[in-house]
Amino acid sequence: MRNVDEPVLPRENDAPGNEALKHEDIAGRIRCLLMQQRYAVLCTQGGGQAYGSVVAYAVNDAFDAAVFSTGRATRKYNLLTESDRIALVVDNRPSYPEELMQVEAITATGNARELFDHERARWARMLIDRHPQLRAFVTSPSTAVFRIDIVRYLYVTRFQEVHQWVPGTG
Repeated sequence: MRNVDEPVLPRENDAPGNEALKHEDIAGRIRCLLMQQRYAVLCTQGGGQAYGSVVAYAVNDAFDAAVFSTGRATRKYNLLTESDRIALVVDNRPSYPEELMQVEAITATGNARELFDHERARWARMLIDRHPQLRAFVTSPSTAVFRIDIVRYLYVTRFQEVHQWVPGTG
């Protein structure tokens, strides 16, 4: 069973007026955004302070896990070893610089853990396949590879309409 960083909201608690988007449509839009965008902001916490870091990422076919890498001699690595609870924010702002109402964003919440041995190699391959320019960095002994087990996605469109999708529910 996954750790949940906060209670998952019932579907009927999505923002009012959002009924026009079907659950399957939300899932499809989230999947599309994750595949189109190659970078995200990883949100971590430590010492009572929140931090954001840009990461290159890849997601698995079920969209219930993602992978990224970071150097072991970084604040990001230290924060991840202190607390595994994270958020990963992906958006398409560069595609709509003049049209805020067309910007879509997702926040994936979940837990991150460092990978080792065969599991590390398998997930590192997925990351390198998506970001071949990172091969030397990802395979370096000084680099950690982290897997995020995604609990849920919050999808925001039109600047304020919020929908939720839990992987494995459609």
